[in-house]
Amino acid sequence: MAKYFESEITLMMRDLMKEKPHIREEQKKGRNLWWDKKLDPDMLRRAALSRVPQKAYVYQTEED
Repeated sequence: MAKYFESEITLMMRDLMKEKPHIREEQKKGRNLWWDKKLDPDMLRRAALSRVPQKAYVYQTEED
């Protein structure tokens, strides 16, 4: 079976992860901090209700 192509970036990332395995844990901590959050349904509902509709062209004045 032929060997598949691997880019230099892929090889570099594999070497980096072998040399510094703690990077993966730091990535998980960062993801938990910024992305993996439980959403509050009440807050989402209030945000949807408080949304103000935007005009098609926001810079147009009321004087037509």
